[in-house]
Amino acid sequence: MEKVKAKKHLGQHFLKDLDAAQKIVNLQSLHRGYNKVLEIGPGMGVLTQYLLERTDCETFVVEIDRESVTYLNEHFPTLRGRIFSEDFLQMNLAELFKNEPFGIIGNLPYNISSQIFFKVLDYKDLVPEIVCMLQKEVAQRIASGPGKKDYGILSVFLQAYYDIEYSFTVYPEAFIPPPKVDSGIIRLRRNNVEKLDCNEKKFMQVVKAGFNQRRKTLRNALKPLGLNFEHELLNKRAEQLGVADFVLLTNLFAENA
Repeated sequence: MEKVKAKKHLGQHFLKDLDAAQKIVNLQSLHRGYNKVLEIGPGMGVLTQYLLERTDCETFVVEIDRESVTYLNEHFPTLRGRIFSEDFLQMNLAELFKNEPFGIIGNLPYNISSQIFFKVLDYKDLVPEIVCMLQKEVAQRIASGPGKKDYGILSVFLQAYYDIEYSFTVYPEAFIPPPKVDSGIIRLRRNNVEKLDCNEKKFMQVVKAGFNQRRKTLRNALKPLGLNFEHELLNKRAEQLGVADFVLLTNLFAENA
């Protein structure tokens, strides 16, 4: 098999820019000393080839497209036994890696990138580092800080547990077929927060409620949660608050329940 045909329903756009591929792999720093890396959606292995050149980590890949799996088996025989023909969103990652830490890398399908990150959050204590490419505006949103218009729910959830940096932009002509949008590469490194100083489930409810009506002040946006206290933060909108502010609001709800 010489080539894999990109499938629209899987959101496949194969990176052909080898310099960009090498730069992406170089960003994987093995933060906190992990030595296993899971690549999501390798396609024809443009990132995989550089990952396999590294002697400081062991590469695993997960690919839902069976044609790509056949291609990878043919072209990367050293990967055999470490190619998982599965849906990443359905995988038990703790079982797969025997509760040992692992990094994640990949050119993420744009249509499910948010779902991938919510899945990663479930395994945040096993994933010290993520290097990924996704739609530029989504990458910017995740890396964006309070006060920025693209700052949102996923920004807060991920920034609660990861330090995030936007690394560089990749343009449509670097892909086959070219997407209609620019792509952005971000790196997420696990911070020192083992657990938020609040009820984490309630924290997520507060963040979601605040951003679901982001044009309103938090006093109005949080009313559906049974708001019955006063605080100066309630005069602001969700996009103006950092993680610590949302933790404070969550605790105020608990204290005034």
